[in-house]
Amino acid sequence: MFSTRGFNIESLSVAPTDDDRVSRVTLVTSGTEDVISQISKQLGKLVDVVAIVDRTGGDHLERELGLVKFAVASGASEPFRRLVANYGARILDDHLEHFTIEVIGNERQVDTFLAAIPPGVRVLSVVRSGPLVISRGPQVLF
Repeated sequence: MFSTRGFNIESLSVAPTDDDRVSRVTLVTSGTEDVISQISKQLGKLVDVVAIVDRTGGDHLERELGLVKFAVASGASEPFRRLVANYGARILDDHLEHFTIEVIGNERQVDTFLAAIPPGVRVLSVVRSGPLVISRGPQVLF
């Protein structure tokens, strides 16, 4: 559906819910209000879709997971460890001069962490989950 209409999926996450008959799909795309409306209408026509909720304007929590592998030059380890601590990130692996870091936050926070990498540290690989979103307040399926 997306490719035939020229819509771009920026992020896609699928996971089970507390109801084992239903999975939650979190899809991130961009466009005008008309484009988003058209996407929602097209998705709503799919047989297995239970509900569609646009969380953009609502009160919600948003988080993204980033797993990042770095090469850290000798002498840059301590400033890098301070940066990781300042951003609330976690060191998952610090094998010799290579570090694997877990950083969690909204998209902007993950971007800011990556932009703050000190001299002597080089990004080797980045894996990001894309945003996951849940509404604030009482737990509901949709």
